[in-house]
Amino acid sequence: MTEITYTEVNGYLIPNLTAPQTEAQIGKYGQMRRKFLKNHRPSLYTSLMITGKITEHLLEVQTSATEQIQKIVRKLAQTEGVNEELKAKDPMMWTGLMNNLLHSAEEVVLPEVVYS
Repeated sequence: MTEITYTEVNGYLIPNLTAPQTEAQIGKYGQMRRKFLKNHRPSLYTSLMITGKITEHLLEVQTSATEQIQKIVRKLAQTEGVNEELKAKDPMMWTGLMNNLLHSAEEVVLPEVVYS
């Protein structure tokens, strides 16, 4: 167990607390989750911050959301016939269709993973 040090400010002792530093990068979905927690679940956000588990939580959400979205996009692309042949023949159409599939997948995953 580590010893907590304090700083005196105006007669009050304030603990010197810092969040653990990690090298991990939090992506789009992790950032969305952080914003959601700050605005709609402040007690959970504060608890995660105090315990130092916020980064772990955000990375877990990031990974889960990314994996689910990629899985759904692959299935939708296969179903809709959006393949490498179309990509070679008409790259602009392929890009538009893939963007539509990505947005459709996000509509399914975000409420379940990020905004819950």
